[in-house]
Amino acid sequence: MNQGIDYIGITTVFYCHDGKGNLLLHKRTGRCRDEQGRWDAGGGSLRFHETFIHGVKREIEEEYCCKPKKLQFVGVNNVLRKHNGIQTHWVAVIFAAKVNPEEVKIGVPTKMEQIGWFKPNNLPKPLHSMYLTHLEFLKRKRIHGI
Repeated sequence: MNQGIDYIGITTVFYCHDGKGNLLLHKRTGRCRDEQGRWDAGGGSLRFHETFIHGVKREIEEEYCCKPKKLQFVGVNNVLRKHNGIQTHWVAVIFAAKVNPEEVKIGVPTKMEQIGWFKPNNLPKPLHSMYLTHLEFLKRKRIHGI
């Protein structure tokens, strides 16, 4: 059985920022489940019996090799999409995570081609299909510099 297809998947999504108005994005490789070649925030599936906070901290450390200096819950989104003609269903638990840019590096090279820091008004393209939708959650919470 596949998460998001055979049953609802739960993912922690995190928008890493430096507290100065810059957002960290990574470009997805061809080995990602979907949205290959698109720029994205971080995220990952919640594990069985794992809290949202533990899950998002684990994913930040795995993906960007750093620990968040500040973590803020910003919202939940019901994500209904199609991938290769198949309906998918995910619940995204969204966080803002302040990190130290000097500590950040690619932690999962099989899933990330490159990483970069960008201003919200000058984002790379193409973006993950949910990137701008979830970014609005941060803007509504008035995350510093976003």
